[in-house]
Amino acid sequence: MLDANRLRVLVEIAHAGSIAAAAERLSFTPPALSQQLTKLEREVGCALVERGRTGATLTEAGRVLLAHGERVLGELRDAETAVRAFAGVVPDRLSLGAFASAGKVLLPATLAAFGREHPHVRLSLSDIEPPGGYGLVASGELDLLVTHRYPGVPLPRAGGLHRERVLVDPLLAVAPTGHPLGDHDLGLADLADEEWICGAPGIHNRVSLDTAAAAAGVRLTVAYETRDYEVALALIEAGVGVALVPSSILGAARPGLRVSRPLRDARLAREIYAVHRRRPTGPVHAMVTMLREVADRALGATPELP
Repeated sequence: MLDANRLRVLVEIAHAGSIAAAAERLSFTPPALSQQLTKLEREVGCALVERGRTGATLTEAGRVLLAHGERVLGELRDAETAVRAFAGVVPDRLSLGAFASAGKVLLPATLAAFGREHPHVRLSLSDIEPPGGYGLVASGELDLLVTHRYPGVPLPRAGGLHRERVLVDPLLAVAPTGHPLGDHDLGLADLADEEWICGAPGIHNRVSLDTAAAAAGVRLTVAYETRDYEVALALIEAGVGVALVPSSILGAARPGLRVSRPLRDARLAREIYAVHRRRPTGPVHAMVTMLREVADRALGATPELP
């Protein structure tokens, strides 16, 4: 039978990206951690990690074992939590991971409200861009992941986790003040001559825009590449380009912006999800409930469409 502690070594290497970083997280020396990894590789009879100058990469066999190892560690943490709950020990920690714009739009109010109602729970937050974070939830390193899916981008496998949608966030076309955007019921073809602002190829909002353009039979020019919506809005306010921006990010009406209704042929929206283990602690349920309430208010606070 495989040793759970050695499985943890593999999981930590995968999550940290290098043997040195994993050793630091586990309070090992790198040689000692390498020795544990070597023993694990002997047990399974194949190489699990490719060691390189820039870090450590899992082999195909390593990735197979990683998925099982994450679930094993998660189950062990669940077992510990269950026994502590039976003994009357109330969970006092909750760790979250979230992508950048959720950290700005949803989490400040959510964490503040949670802190007022659960002052005994210590909170922590990590920046995690989709599709990352699922393995951290599976292994129990994260209690809750806030992630998203854009149109045209498949959801990652949940691997036995519970994933629930907390917000459908429409993507609205935004242009500088004075632009005819919003005066008419527009489609992507009406904006084909514009200079667009969007993420680089492969970034989720770019995949969404390219997929919608292909479906509409138009070719759009992305002149300014940024995945940061605050940068995109600053460019638009300066009179540069147009972009699709999630409704929740727009917040209160801003000078210098013209916001459209959903485009006629591309009624796009990103979906925001909460991901956690199937037997979460009480604080996780409370946090998801508050996240839903804040998400509802975030959409209600978006500027009135022209």
